[in-house]
Amino acid sequence: MAPSPMAPAENHNPAPDDHSWGSFSDAPPWILTSKVPHWRKSAGTRRAKQERDLPGLYEAPRLPPLRRALTVARHLGGAVALWALNERGKPQSRAGISRRIRVAAERLGPTYIKLAQIISAGEGVFPTELVDECKKCRDQVPAVSYDAVVEVVEGDFGRPMHKIFKTFEPVPLAAASIAQVHRAVLLDGTSVVVKVQRPGIDELVRKDLRVLAWLAPFLVGRIPVSALANPPALVELFAETIVEELDFHLEGDNMLDVAEIMVKLKQTGFVIPRPHPELVSQRILVMEELKGFKFDDVAGMTDAGVNTHDVIRTGMIGFLEGAFVHGVFHGDLHGGNLLVLPDGRTGLLDFGITGRLTDAEKQAFMKMMMTATMNDVTGQVEALRDLGALPEDTDVRKVIDDIGLDGPPVDPTKMTPDEMISELQRIMKALLGYGARMPKPLMLYVKNLIFIDGSIATLAPDLDLFGEVTYIATHFFTKHGATFANELGVDQKDWKMDLDGIKAGFGVDPTDMEALSHAELQERRALINKRLAGENPLKSPLRKLGN
Repeated sequence: MAPSPMAPAENHNPAPDDHSWGSFSDAPPWILTSKVPHWRKSAGTRRAKQERDLPGLYEAPRLPPLRRALTVARHLGGAVALWALNERGKPQSRAGISRRIRVAAERLGPTYIKLAQIISAGEGVFPTELVDECKKCRDQVPAVSYDAVVEVVEGDFGRPMHKIFKTFEPVPLAAASIAQVHRAVLLDGTSVVVKVQRPGIDELVRKDLRVLAWLAPFLVGRIPVSALANPPALVELFAETIVEELDFHLEGDNMLDVAEIMVKLKQTGFVIPRPHPELVSQRILVMEELKGFKFDDVAGMTDAGVNTHDVIRTGMIGFLEGAFVHGVFHGDLHGGNLLVLPDGRTGLLDFGITGRLTDAEKQAFMKMMMTATMNDVTGQVEALRDLGALPEDTDVRKVIDDIGLDGPPVDPTKMTPDEMISELQRIMKALLGYGARMPKPLMLYVKNLIFIDGSIATLAPDLDLFGEVTYIATHFFTKHGATFANELGVDQKDWKMDLDGIKAGFGVDPTDMEALSHAELQERRALINKRLAGENPLKSPLRKLGN
């Protein structure tokens, strides 16, 4: 069996010089002799300008761009009107409005498709019906023409294509809402991949954001999907997420930041493609191509001797350490942005969305993790407040009492459908009453955890979740306990893991289960989903026969 990705196979060739500071491949098409290529020098200024300009994109304008607003109103208004006529008040109501929103997004083009794609990765954050519909948007973005690509490349680099590339494949490897990726060969024979932004997407996104910001206040209380109960907050979250993707200087900067952080963490299980030291502009990103197994190719990895359990463990620890220790993490983990190299290391792709935490947010994340392992409910709610999920003046004790967070653990699989739905509605109503919202760092964090959860189901379904949580928590507080204690102003000796509390967090009685595999967790979730759909497996004749 191949070595764990935490300790890659020995390579008798001398390591490239840039390995000393960046988690890059072993066979580079070029070596980054500087951590700050010329195109990276302006990244900080560009990022700061984006932050200054953001409020103007999500604050409701007095008037929106009229023509675009009419187009949006026609599609979204038509979707809601057809839903009201055909599905409102019926059992298929949520599925109906979700389908119609997805169709409207596709008709409205790249900005709205991108919004749908972000929602599609939000299982557990957004309703299942909406997530399932939005997943259909992931691979349905038509590519722009080769002539348009040539125009962008030559416009940004100020040179004809033949003076940059020996060959350039006209058909893209992939086409997404913001950009598409092509294979190419440089004049010196080096094979590369080229990410090219869609022409005019910057202007279209900003125009669409102004329309959404104008429209959002009119939708408050009118969308029959609880996760969308605060449309203005959703527009703000979307603006914060998408704007960074419009400048590839920032994506290149993100790549180098994450590569450097992985070396600092001694996380050798990750590989980040090298951006080209010269060929990066606002709309073009030339980079090294990584090759490996798709993240769901379990058979291929197993045949190559890759330990898929180690792949999962590396992913979890690397993501959490990046967030909690350095405050930077890949913000858009999904199967298309990850591949597993033949030696078991994980290649990270597409850094357009990257989580960056302020010092206060990083401390809040640290507190959230520490208090979660200790089953400290008060500390967890305080951490969520400090992250911006609750207003600063929130009475934490009252939230805990109102929602019943410090009560005895409740096993949802033992609740009736009516009890479960009533409880969820009560909790949602209470949270909205306190002004709960989903800030960008928390949304990216939750979205990544949901992806990792799904990856466990594919790569390591028999993984003992209690044992894995214990391993990761112990790893963190052994390696980073002093840092956590110093940042949070607490005594490292005060940390003591509460495994019974963690088990209760999974909704199980600590005395009933010593271990819980992910496959068993999925069975519990399936049972919960059936009850939320109004079924009661306890009354099923098949269940009686099974007994």
